[in-house]
Amino acid sequence: MNNTPQPTAKSLISPVILFAATLFISATLMFVLQPMFGKLLLPLLGGTPAVWNTCMVFYQTLLFLGYLYAHWLSSRLGSQRQIQIHTALLVFSVIALPVALPPNSAPPTDGDPTLWLVWTLFLAIGLPFFVVSTTAPLLQKWFSHSGHHSSDDPYYLYAASNAGSLLALLSYPFLIEPNLGLANQRLIWSGGYIGLCALILVCAISFWRSQADKEDEDVLTDAGIEPPSTLEQLRWLALAFVPSSLLLGLTQFISTDIAAVPLLWIVPLTLYLLTFILVFSTWADRIRPWMLAAQPAVLTVFIAYSFINPATLPYWLDLILHLLAFFLAVMVCHGELAKSRPHPQYLTRFYLVMSFAGMLGGLFNTFVAPFIFNAVYEYPIMIVAALLLRPGFFNGKWFLQPIFPLLVLIVGLTIYFTTEQLFDYLDLIGGALILLAGLSYSLRHSPIGLGVLTGVILLFTLGLHSMASNTIYQKRTFFGVMSVRDTIIPDENQRPETVRELYHGTTKHGAQRLTAANVTTPLTYYSRPGPIGQLFAEFDGENQHWHIGAVGLGAGALACYTKEDQLWKFYEIDPLVVEVAQNPAWFTYLSRCNKQAEMIVGDARQSLLKEADASFDLLIMDAFSSDAVPTHLLTREALQLYFSKLKDNGLLAFHITNRHLALKKVLADHVNELHLAALMQEFKPETDVPLVVATDWVVIAKQPERLQRLQQSRLGHWQKLPLTFGLQPWTDDFTHIIGIWK
Repeated sequence: MNNTPQPTAKSLISPVILFAATLFISATLMFVLQPMFGKLLLPLLGGTPAVWNTCMVFYQTLLFLGYLYAHWLSSRLGSQRQIQIHTALLVFSVIALPVALPPNSAPPTDGDPTLWLVWTLFLAIGLPFFVVSTTAPLLQKWFSHSGHHSSDDPYYLYAASNAGSLLALLSYPFLIEPNLGLANQRLIWSGGYIGLCALILVCAISFWRSQADKEDEDVLTDAGIEPPSTLEQLRWLALAFVPSSLLLGLTQFISTDIAAVPLLWIVPLTLYLLTFILVFSTWADRIRPWMLAAQPAVLTVFIAYSFINPATLPYWLDLILHLLAFFLAVMVCHGELAKSRPHPQYLTRFYLVMSFAGMLGGLFNTFVAPFIFNAVYEYPIMIVAALLLRPGFFNGKWFLQPIFPLLVLIVGLTIYFTTEQLFDYLDLIGGALILLAGLSYSLRHSPIGLGVLTGVILLFTLGLHSMASNTIYQKRTFFGVMSVRDTIIPDENQRPETVRELYHGTTKHGAQRLTAANVTTPLTYYSRPGPIGQLFAEFDGENQHWHIGAVGLGAGALACYTKEDQLWKFYEIDPLVVEVAQNPAWFTYLSRCNKQAEMIVGDARQSLLKEADASFDLLIMDAFSSDAVPTHLLTREALQLYFSKLKDNGLLAFHITNRHLALKKVLADHVNELHLAALMQEFKPETDVPLVVATDWVVIAKQPERLQRLQQSRLGHWQKLPLTFGLQPWTDDFTHIIGIWK
C-alpha cells in the first residue's frame, strides 16, 4: 500500500482529472508532432525511406532518453529539487517555439544527409519532444505520491496517455491535415505545448503540496519493497520488444503481400495503442482470460488460411485475420506486461525498460531485418515469439513440450530432402499442415509446444510457397521487397509464353516478353497503343533530338522509345531498381534499347533542382502507384519546378494510374490555377493484346496549341481534365490524401 500522506489542503480539481488530462494532451502533442514535422522535411529531402527511418530512430531514441531522465530525476532527487530542475527544463524548451525548420536549412548536396537530418531534428524539435517524452513516467510517479486513494496503482493513467496517442493518430489524416496547412499546424501545436507546460507546472505544484510536510530528501524511498529482479526486467523487455517488432513487421507485410492501400498502416498502430488502453484499464483482469483463450483458437484459422492457403480468401478477409491475430498476440503480451508491473517505487524503471524494448524493436525491423532477410520474415518469427511469451512457459514438464513439434520437423525434413518429385506431394503436404494447424489448439496450455509447432508449420509453409512460386530473384532493402518473377501467359496464337515481371511488394512495376519478336516491345502502362505510346507517335516527326527525363525506372520499358540522337535521364529513388533493370539476366530493355541512358539515383525533386533551367523537351513523371504516393512530387511548387526545367514548348507527362486515389483532381486544380493546358486519357485496350493494360495519363503544356496534335489524334481519345470544386490546392504547406480517395 502507499504510505504517502494525504494532501495538506483540498485541491480545487481532482488529481486524477488533472494528471490524466495532462498525460492525454502530452501524448496527443507527441503523435501530432511526428507526422507534422515529417511533412515539413518532405520537400527538402524527398520521400526516401531512409529519411523516415532516421526520423523514427530519432523519435524512439529521444523517447528512451526522456524515460531515462524521468527515472533519474524521480529516483535520485527529492520532490523540491525534481520540481526545480523540471521547471527549468520546461522554461528552457520554450525557446524552440514555434516549431519550424532552422533558418536557411538545406541538406548537403554531395554527401549523406543523415547527420544533417539528425542535427536539424534536434535543433527544431529536440527540446519540446524530449519534454513531452518525459511526461508519462514522471507524472505517473508524482501521482503515486499524491495521497489519492488510487495512487498506490497509478498505472491506469497510462491508458489516458495512450488514448491521447490514439486520438492524435486518427485525427491527423482525417481532421487536422484536411483543414490546416503546415504553418497553422505549427502555430497551434506551439500554443498547445505552452498549455501543456502550464499543466505540468500545476501537476508539480500538486505533487509539492502533497510532500509539504516531509523534509526535502529522498522522500520516495520505501525500503520495504524488493526491487524487481534482473530476470523479471528481462521478461519486461521481451514482452515489450515482441509487440513493437510485430507491429512494424505486420505493417510491412500487409503492404508488401496483401494490399498496398494508402494509410493502411494506421490500422495496426491503432490496434497496438488500443491494447495499452485496455491492459492498463480497470477492465484488464476481466479481459485477460478471454484474450488468452481466444489467441490459440484464432491462431488455428489464421495459420490454416492466411499462411498455408491464402489464395482461398479475398484480400479483405485475409487482412482481417492478420489484424485479429496481431491484436490478440499483442493483447496477451501487453496483458502479461501490465500484470507484472512493479510497485510504484519502481514505476520509472518499468517504463524505462519498456521504452528501451520499443527502441530495440524499431532498430531491429528498420536496420537489421532488411539486411538479413530477403522478405518480411521477422513477422512470422515474432508470431512464434509472442506464443512463447504466453503464461505458463515453465509449467509442468516444460522440457517435454517441444517433443511433438520436433518429431514433425524431423519427419518433414526427411520427406523434403528424400522426395525427388516434391511437387507431386504439395497438396498432400498442404493438407497435413492444415491438420497440424488444427492440432496446435491442443497445445494451448503449453507455450513452448504451441510456439515450436507453429514455427515448424510456418517454416514448411514458407518453404513450400517459395518452391511453388515463379520468383527467380528477390531482394529486400529500405525501400521494400523487390522481386522478379516468370509468368506463363498465352500469346496471340494461344500458345504458352514466358513473361518476365518486376514487382515491388504487390505492385507490378514492369514486364517484358522474352520472345525475339517482342523483347523490345514496351508493355503494361507503357505500351505503344497506350497514351505514352501515342504521345511518342504523334510527335515522331520532331522528337529525334529531344532531351527526355523520366522519373521512375521500373523494368526500363520506356527506354525502347529512344531514338539515336535523343538524350535520356532516368531518376530513380531505389538503387536496387537500377541494378535489376540494368542486369540483362533479368531485363534487357536498357541493354537493347538505350545503353547510354543516364541513371540518377535519389529523390527526383531534389535531383531535378540540380538540372539546368529550360533543358528538357519532355519530362515523364511515373512515381505514383498504389500506397507509395510521394505527395511532394504533386504540389504546386513541384509543378512550377518541372516547368522551370522544361523548354517553352516542353511537355510534362504524368502517369496517374492508381487503384485508390483520383490524382487527376490534384493536377486539374494546378492546371487551372497556373493557367496551363492539359489533356487526359483514361485508356482501356480495345483488343486482347498480352500485357497491354488500362492506364491513365495526363499531358501538360504551357500553351494549348502545343497539345493540338494529341487533341486531334486518331490513335486515342484525349480529353480535357475535369473541373474540380472544393479541393484545396496541394502545396508544400498542404496536402490531403483522403480528399482524393476514389
